[in-house]
Order: sequence, then structure tokens, then C-alpha cells
Amino acid sequence: MRWLTTLLLMACTAAMAAQSVVPARYAPLPYVTLDHPGWSRDAVLYQLNTRQFTAEGSFNAARAQLPRLKDMGIGIVWLMPVHPIGEKNRKGSLGSPYSVRDYYGVNPEFGTLDDLKAFVAEAHRLGMRVILDWVANHTAWDNALVEQHPDWYERDWQGHFRPTPWWDWSDIIDLDYRQPGLRQYMTEAMAWWVREVDIDGFRCDVAGYVPLDFWDNLRRELDAIKPVFMLAEFEQRDVHARAFDASYAWSWNNTLHAVAHGKADATALFGFYSENESAWPHDAYRMTYTENHDQNAWEGTAFERFGKALQPTIVLSLLGEGIALIHNGQEAGNKKRLAFFEKDPIQWQADPLDGLLRKLIALKHRLSALRNGDHGARMVPVVNSDPKAVFSFVRANADDGVLVALNFVGDAKSVRLLDGPWRGQYRDAFSDETVRLGEGASLTVDAYGWRVLVRE
Repeated sequence: MRWLTTLLLMACTAAMAAQSVVPARYAPLPYVTLDHPGWSRDAVLYQLNTRQFTAEGSFNAARAQLPRLKDMGIGIVWLMPVHPIGEKNRKGSLGSPYSVRDYYGVNPEFGTLDDLKAFVAEAHRLGMRVILDWVANHTAWDNALVEQHPDWYERDWQGHFRPTPWWDWSDIIDLDYRQPGLRQYMTEAMAWWVREVDIDGFRCDVAGYVPLDFWDNLRRELDAIKPVFMLAEFEQRDVHARAFDASYAWSWNNTLHAVAHGKADATALFGFYSENESAWPHDAYRMTYTENHDQNAWEGTAFERFGKALQPTIVLSLLGEGIALIHNGQEAGNKKRLAFFEKDPIQWQADPLDGLLRKLIALKHRLSALRNGDHGARMVPVVNSDPKAVFSFVRANADDGVLVALNFVGDAKSVRLLDGPWRGQYRDAFSDETVRLGEGASLTVDAYGWRVLVRE
């Protein structure tokens, strides 16, 4: 009878196995289907405004500063628009670089096409990449396309060319992406910069105002030339599926601004990071930043927006999930709004922020847990005894990791660690002391300070 029992057991096992086979159509599919360039996996972005970056305001003068950016740890340099600027309805004496008169031209204010090629070649020699700011949503009023293809433009209720609705962008008029010819022209123009100038990708201005299917096809055509990096000025997960590596984390910036000014406490960050983990793909690079050209020009510098909480905010931007951006001049402690339509060069000087940025970027490069997207580790909350003041988390994998505690109030805090994977031996990234944390451990964090403990 033993053989009969064995047969019955085998039959039951086979039946259970058959029942456990799930049809392939129920298997989860990867949401992000594009391939990020390998060089973007631990990269930090640097936004460079050629007009204000140097006293000369030229590509050649900016090229001389590339070794400094390389030494700082920058991986991708984002050049603000380099094209000739429209003269009709121009704002200010020099105009906005986002009012493009010629998609194939170079603004003579900055130099020549050969000068730009030399800038790109030098960045590549140093191991950095260069992306161009691209304005696909609109053109200057005197762009040649207005005369050549007036049907490529949107019209207002009177049938006239129109700026982007509701915004005070009177120096530009909107393009109409229902026109296949426009889509072909814009794709071929962007491909030309990749082929002829060796550009490594684009930061796409108001990307959400251009249909997503245009960007999806564009990415395929550009990747056929070489791997590119694409940053969308938009905050939406769908852009990551097939078109963009990175997008703006506006809500991150706004939440921290509220925390810094006492309009919210540190627990307000829970909402951003909960949604980031539950609703966004892990391989989406969400750009975390304290300042860019918009918020510097119109809403104040990072010093104005974040005040005494600026440094813990910077620490979070570089060590938390996302891809970090540094706006030119931040490393010099720039505390003034840069003029947008006039010449207003950055006043370069030594500042403690330079050392902080260098330390954090070096840490990001060294620890695999801090890489961008799904090559890096998830943030795991560490519950502490004063969560309204101190935001704490771990990012760790099998090889290394960090425990980070950030104090967003003006009093020093000693907090007990209550829940989370904090236990272990660490080295303080700034004091270099050894720290052992066991059951019932606590951490002391200075007013508007931070603790970064490294496990390697």
C-alpha cells in the first residue's frame, strides 16, 4: 500500500503545482522601459547659465571652469538655451534664452558653434556629459518658422498667434503639435545636435505642454544615434516610461520650503516619500534641488527659500532618493537673485557650501546604496522620538549604506531611535568618529544640523 500512498502524494503535488502556474499575462511588466545611460547612475546635475556663469559670459570662459566642476564631482552639465534669442517683443535688453529664434543656431553673445563644440569636447575629455536646454513648446515671434510654416502655430480665439495661455510669456508664441511636419522638424533638429555637436541629451522646457507621444518617439530616434539623458521640466510619472530619465520633484522642493518657514513640520515629508515609493517607479529619477534659474530669478535664492534649513535640505537632496541638481553659484554661497534678461555675472568667492557639496557628492559616488534609480537602495524610515523636528532614514544594501538624521528646527535635538534598521556600527561622515548603535540608541543633532553615519 506504500506505493499507492506515494502515487497519491505525487498526484496531489502535481495538481497543486498545476494550480500554482499563473498565466504569463498576469506577470508584472517593468514600467520604465528605456535604458538609462550607464554614466547617469551616480551622476549629479549642474545647471550652467552661460550668460551669468563668468564675467565674459562665453562658452570659452565657461570651458576653463570645467576642471573645477569635475573636481567637485559633477557628472552632467546642463547648459541653459544656447540658441539666438528673438528680438520681437523681447524682454529686457538681452531677452530670455527661452525665446528661440533659430533651433540650429548659436547665440553670438556666447560665442560660435565651434566654441560650443570645444566646450562639449573638453567636458567629455574630463569624463562629464553635456545636455542642452531645449524649448520645444514655443518659439520667438521672429523665428523663421513663423513665415515658413505659419500652420505649425496655435491661434487664439481671434485667429492670431498666441503665447502660452495664462502665463505672462509675451515674448514667445506656442507651437501646434497636431502638425506632423512640426514633429518631424523638431525631432530632426534635436538629432542634429546629438550627431553634429555630440550633445548627450536634453533638459526639455515645459515638457508637459508637449504631447507625450512626441517625446516617446523622439527618445527612440535619439537613442538610435547614441545613449542620451533626458530631463523633463514636469512632475508626472508617465514621462518616465519611454521618454525621460528624470523629471522635476517640484513637490519635494515646495514641501521643504514649507518646513523651512515653519508652515509645516518635518512629518510633511512623509507624504512625498510615501507617494514616491508607492506610486512612482523606482527607476524614475526625480530631480531634487534647492534652487534653479526660475526660483533664483523670481522666487529667490536657496538662502531666501530655505534660510537656516538650507544645509539639511541640501544633505537630503544628495543622499535621499532622486537625482540632485546644483544651480551655478550655489557653491559660492550666492545670495542674490541673478537677473534673467540682463547681464549679471555670479560673484565667485570661497564659501563653506562648496566643501559640504564636495563631501556629499564624493559620498554619493563611493556608496552604491546612494546611486540613482533602482541601482540605488530605497529609503527606509527610521522612527525617532521627535519626528516633527528630525527626519531620519536608512539607505542600505548588502555592500554599504547610510543612516541620515536631519534637524529642521532651531534647537539641538537628542532623539531616541524607536523602529527601523538602524542597528550596527558606523563611521560619522563628517567627524570620522566610530558610532555603535544598539537597542535603545539615541542620536544628537545640532540645530538645523545633520548626522550622516556610514556603514561600509
